[in-house]
Amino acid sequence: MKQNIIKWFIFLVMVFLLSFVLILGLILFEGKNSENPEVDYIIVLGARLYGDVPSPSLAERLKTACAYLKEHENASVVVSGGQGPGETITEAEAMKKYLSNKGIDENRIIREDQSTSTFENLRFSLTKIQEIDPNANPEIIIVSNDFHLFRAKMLARRLGVKPYGLPAKTPPTSMLKSYLREYFAVLKSFLLDR
Repeated sequence: MKQNIIKWFIFLVMVFLLSFVLILGLILFEGKNSENPEVDYIIVLGARLYGDVPSPSLAERLKTACAYLKEHENASVVVSGGQGPGETITEAEAMKKYLSNKGIDENRIIREDQSTSTFENLRFSLTKIQEIDPNANPEIIIVSNDFHLFRAKMLARRLGVKPYGLPAKTPPTSMLKSYLREYFAVLKSFLLDR
């Protein structure tokens, strides 16, 4: 009996390690795969605010989005994120302010301010795009930190669109935590986000 328990424990540890290496490899590969096609819409996924100030992760996403928008002046941007604990405004509003202050025309910025998860970010943003252009079957670029793009693109495909990814840097102070947490988030999204 004791040997069976040990065998099962070893088996489960091996399955965990194999899945961890596989998923981490996919996350790392996707995070290095920068795409820069001409599209009509980019979606910037929300992240934590400190009051009304973007966290370092969100600031990196916004820098990346801003550079793309300045290079591709016909693209519109959906800034996506609701209001979480400790946030005095929605993430979408903070992102809109940031981009406006960097010279992006407010008419190009679409706010999606109800979402509370990556899946909702994408689903609600795509709904906003459909409201503006009902005939659109858009190819989109998702802007997020490099660790987050594999899952974001997986979820976008599940929602029926062809996504490209534009990776923003992950701040060094949060890199280890972000990649570890993302492993579990990928499993959760794979099983539950529909």
